[in-house]
Amino acid sequence: MRRRAAIFISGRGTNMTALLAAMKDPAYPAEAALVFSNNPDAPGLQTAANQGITTAHVDHRPFKGDRSAFEAEINKVLAAHSVDLICLAGFLRILTGPFVEGWKDRMVNIHPSLLPSFKGLHTHRRVLDAGVAFHGCTVHLVRAEMDDGPILGQAMLTVADEDEDTLGSRVLSLEHQLYPAALAAYLQGDITLVGETLSPTPLSIRG
Repeated sequence: MRRRAAIFISGRGTNMTALLAAMKDPAYPAEAALVFSNNPDAPGLQTAANQGITTAHVDHRPFKGDRSAFEAEINKVLAAHSVDLICLAGFLRILTGPFVEGWKDRMVNIHPSLLPSFKGLHTHRRVLDAGVAFHGCTVHLVRAEMDDGPILGQAMLTVADEDEDTLGSRVLSLEHQLYPAALAAYLQGDITLVGETLSPTPLSIRG
């Protein structure tokens, strides 16, 4: 039975587009039940609607820092659409520990670095400033700590003599390959979670 996924976005949703493309295949282990945003003006909502995907939003701004109330409204939306899997795809809000725990092992994120290195924002700039040789992206199960959790897959490239925008574009291309593949491997049981460790070795892509 295919999992009913909600894809969370805050902006354009390019990883959302990659996931939606994969989920159009009836053999893919998840279907797009909903595209959700904290930003009612997120361009990705219209992109999803144009493909016939149900969309919803809960604007975080009226909650004035009351994240628990904001997340309670999110859970109402998810329940109304019978969602059982969350895919974070450029969702720019930090979720509370209780919310994350409630969706433990059913919430997946993609991050533009080779975790555990370069957690947080501005990863491409920081990679270039640090002069490291390799960069990439990571798909992982979400835990309460930011950009933390068991790694489902990583994609890696060699850093060239390039600027932040060029490097970011190269990594984004890898993200679009990695996210659907790593999510499918997890949902199909090709990689399984034992405690906080995945077995066998998480998916790896080289760009």
